[in-house]
Amino acid sequence: MRAVLKQVSKCYQGQVVLNDLTLVLEGQTALMAPSGYGKTTLSRLLLGLEQPDSGLVEVDGTLVAVFQEDRLCNHLTAIQNIRLVSPHITEEQAKQALQTLGFTESEFAKPTKQLSGGQARRVALVRALLAEADGVLLDEPFKGLDEETRAKAIAWTKQTIADRWMLLITHNFQEAQAFGCKTIQW
Repeated sequence: MRAVLKQVSKCYQGQVVLNDLTLVLEGQTALMAPSGYGKTTLSRLLLGLEQPDSGLVEVDGTLVAVFQEDRLCNHLTAIQNIRLVSPHITEEQAKQALQTLGFTESEFAKPTKQLSGGQARRVALVRALLAEADGVLLDEPFKGLDEETRAKAIAWTKQTIADRWMLLITHNFQEAQAFGCKTIQW
Protein backbone atom coordinates (compact mmCIF):
# COMPACT_ATOMS: atom_id res chain seq x y z
CA MET A 1 0.00 0.00 0.00
CA ARG A 2 1.04 3.58 -0.51
CA ALA A 3 -0.33 7.08 -0.19
CA VAL A 4 0.58 9.91 -2.52
CA LEU A 5 -0.05 13.61 -2.01
CA LYS A 6 0.59 15.88 -5.00
CA GLN A 7 0.74 19.65 -4.48
CA VAL A 8 -1.80 19.45 -1.65
CA SER A 9 -2.91 22.65 0.06
CA LYS A 10 -5.41 23.07 2.87
CA CYS A 11 -6.58 26.21 4.68
CA TYR A 12 -8.96 26.77 7.58
CA GLN A 13 -10.57 30.21 7.82
CA GLY A 14 -7.74 31.77 5.86
CA GLN A 15 -4.99 30.03 7.87
CA VAL A 16 -2.72 27.93 5.65
CA VAL A 17 -2.10 24.51 7.25
CA LEU A 18 -0.62 22.63 4.30
CA ASN A 19 0.90 24.45 1.34
CA ASP A 20 1.76 22.68 -1.90
CA LEU A 21 2.73 19.44 -0.11
CA THR A 22 4.05 16.64 -2.30
CA LEU A 23 4.79 13.43 -0.44
CA VAL A 24 4.87 9.67 -1.05
CA LEU A 25 4.27 7.45 1.97
CA GLU A 26 5.23 3.80 1.63
CA GLY A 27 5.96 1.14 4.22
CA GLN A 28 6.15 2.43 7.77
CA THR A 29 6.79 6.11 8.46
CA ALA A 30 6.86 8.32 11.54
CA LEU A 31 5.89 11.97 11.09
CA MET A 32 7.11 14.49 13.64
CA ALA A 33 6.40 18.21 13.77
CA PRO A 34 5.34 20.80 16.32
CA SER A 35 1.65 21.37 16.99
CA GLY A 36 -0.12 23.34 14.30
CA TYR A 37 2.00 22.11 11.39
CA GLY A 38 -0.76 20.07 9.73
CA LYS A 39 -0.07 16.53 10.93
CA THR A 40 -3.67 15.80 11.92
CA THR A 41 -4.93 17.59 8.81
CA LEU A 42 -2.72 15.28 6.75
CA SER A 43 -4.24 12.26 8.48
CA ARG A 44 -7.78 13.50 7.87
CA LEU A 45 -6.98 13.98 4.18
CA LEU A 46 -5.52 10.46 3.92
CA LEU A 47 -8.62 9.01 5.59
CA GLY A 48 -10.93 10.93 3.24
CA LEU A 49 -12.52 12.82 6.14
CA GLU A 50 -11.58 16.10 4.46
CA GLN A 51 -10.74 17.18 0.94
CA PRO A 52 -7.76 19.33 -0.03
CA ASP A 53 -8.39 22.87 -1.23
CA SER A 54 -6.09 22.01 -4.12
CA GLY A 55 -3.93 19.11 -5.17
CA LEU A 56 -4.48 15.37 -5.19
CA VAL A 57 -4.55 12.71 -2.46
CA GLU A 58 -4.35 9.07 -3.56
CA VAL A 59 -4.49 6.11 -1.16
CA ASP A 60 -4.38 2.68 -2.79
CA GLY A 61 -5.71 0.61 0.10
CA THR A 62 -7.94 0.65 3.14
CA LEU A 63 -6.96 2.49 6.30
CA VAL A 64 -7.91 2.29 9.96
CA ALA A 65 -6.96 4.95 12.47
CA VAL A 66 -6.25 5.69 16.08
CA PHE A 67 -7.25 9.32 16.40
CA GLN A 68 -5.95 11.77 19.01
CA GLU A 69 -9.31 11.30 20.74
CA ASP A 70 -10.34 7.76 21.69
CA ARG A 71 -13.75 7.97 19.95
CA LEU A 72 -15.20 5.04 21.85
CA CYS A 73 -18.88 4.23 22.34
CA ASN A 74 -18.86 4.98 26.05
CA HIS A 75 -21.90 2.87 26.92
CA LEU A 76 -20.25 -0.26 25.43
CA THR A 77 -17.56 -2.38 27.09
CA ALA A 78 -14.03 -2.59 25.74
CA ILE A 79 -14.81 -5.93 24.07
CA GLN A 80 -18.00 -4.55 22.51
CA ASN A 81 -16.13 -1.49 21.17
CA ILE A 82 -13.54 -3.75 19.53
CA ARG A 83 -16.08 -6.16 18.06
CA LEU A 84 -18.27 -3.29 16.82
CA VAL A 85 -15.64 -2.50 14.18
CA SER A 86 -14.27 -6.03 13.83
CA PRO A 87 -17.05 -8.58 14.23
CA HIS A 88 -14.65 -11.24 12.90
CA ILE A 89 -12.65 -10.91 16.13
CA THR A 90 -13.81 -13.32 18.82
CA GLU A 91 -14.38 -12.19 22.36
CA GLU A 92 -11.41 -14.32 23.40
CA GLN A 93 -9.10 -12.66 20.84
CA ALA A 94 -10.16 -9.21 22.03
CA LYS A 95 -9.60 -10.23 25.67
CA GLN A 96 -6.18 -11.63 24.87
CA ALA A 97 -5.08 -8.38 23.18
CA LEU A 98 -6.38 -6.29 26.09
CA GLN A 99 -4.71 -8.57 28.65
CA THR A 100 -1.41 -8.14 26.82
CA LEU A 101 -1.87 -4.41 27.37
CA GLY A 102 -2.57 -4.81 31.10
CA PHE A 103 -6.33 -5.24 31.37
CA THR A 104 -7.77 -7.46 34.09
CA GLU A 105 -10.84 -9.69 33.90
CA SER A 106 -12.93 -7.26 35.96
CA GLU A 107 -12.26 -4.42 33.50
CA PHE A 108 -13.76 -6.29 30.53
CA ALA A 109 -17.34 -5.84 31.80
CA LYS A 110 -17.12 -2.09 32.53
CA PRO A 111 -18.56 0.43 30.08
CA THR A 112 -15.64 2.37 28.62
CA LYS A 113 -16.91 5.57 30.27
CA GLN A 114 -15.82 3.98 33.58
CA LEU A 115 -12.28 3.28 32.38
CA SER A 116 -9.30 5.52 33.03
CA GLY A 117 -7.94 7.65 30.19
CA GLY A 118 -5.02 5.25 29.68
CA GLN A 119 -7.35 2.25 29.58
CA ALA A 120 -9.61 3.95 27.04
CA ARG A 121 -6.53 4.77 24.95
CA ARG A 122 -5.55 1.10 24.88
CA VAL A 123 -9.08 0.06 23.86
CA ALA A 124 -8.93 2.54 20.96
CA LEU A 125 -5.54 1.13 19.95
CA VAL A 126 -6.72 -2.50 20.03
CA ARG A 127 -9.93 -1.63 18.19
CA ALA A 128 -8.02 -0.08 15.31
CA LEU A 129 -5.16 -2.56 15.04
CA LEU A 130 -7.36 -5.66 15.06
CA ALA A 131 -9.54 -4.26 12.26
CA GLU A 132 -8.94 -5.59 8.78
CA ALA A 133 -7.17 -2.95 6.71
CA ASP A 134 -4.14 -2.50 4.48
CA GLY A 135 -2.75 0.33 6.55
CA VAL A 136 -2.83 1.92 9.97
CA LEU A 137 -2.74 5.62 10.74
CA LEU A 138 -1.73 6.33 14.34
CA ASP A 139 -2.19 9.93 15.52
CA GLU A 140 -0.44 10.20 18.89
CA PRO A 141 -1.58 6.68 19.83
CA PHE A 142 0.40 6.36 23.08
CA LYS A 143 -0.41 9.71 24.67
CA GLY A 144 -1.48 9.50 28.28
CA LEU A 145 0.21 6.15 28.91
CA ASP A 146 2.82 5.71 31.63
CA GLU A 147 6.27 4.50 30.55
CA GLU A 148 5.69 0.81 31.34
CA THR A 149 2.30 0.70 29.63
CA ARG A 150 3.65 2.72 26.68
CA ALA A 151 6.46 0.17 26.21
CA LYS A 152 3.94 -2.71 26.24
CA ALA A 153 1.65 -0.87 23.82
CA ILE A 154 4.51 -0.10 21.42
CA ALA A 155 5.73 -3.71 21.47
CA TRP A 156 2.20 -5.03 20.90
CA THR A 157 1.59 -2.50 18.11
CA LYS A 158 4.83 -3.42 16.32
CA GLN A 159 3.94 -7.11 16.47
CA THR A 160 0.33 -6.58 15.41
CA ILE A 161 0.96 -4.32 12.42
CA ALA A 162 3.91 -6.46 11.24
CA ASP A 163 4.45 -5.46 7.60
CA ARG A 164 1.35 -3.31 7.10
CA TRP A 165 1.63 0.27 5.92
CA MET A 166 1.78 2.65 8.88
CA LEU A 167 1.90 6.37 9.47
CA LEU A 168 2.78 7.21 13.08
CA ILE A 169 2.17 10.83 14.01
CA THR A 170 3.98 11.68 17.22
CA HIS A 171 5.80 14.36 19.17
CA ASN A 172 7.89 11.70 20.92
CA PHE A 173 11.21 10.89 19.25
CA GLN A 174 11.61 7.66 21.28
CA GLU A 175 8.27 6.40 19.97
CA ALA A 176 9.37 7.05 16.39
CA GLN A 177 12.72 5.35 17.08
CA ALA A 178 11.04 2.32 18.66
CA PHE A 179 9.45 1.46 15.33
CA GLY A 180 12.73 1.73 13.43
CA CYS A 181 10.93 3.25 10.48
CA LYS A 182 11.63 6.19 8.22
CA THR A 183 11.07 9.47 10.08
CA ILE A 184 9.93 12.70 8.47
CA GLN A 185 10.38 15.88 10.48
CA TRP A 186 8.63 19.08 9.41
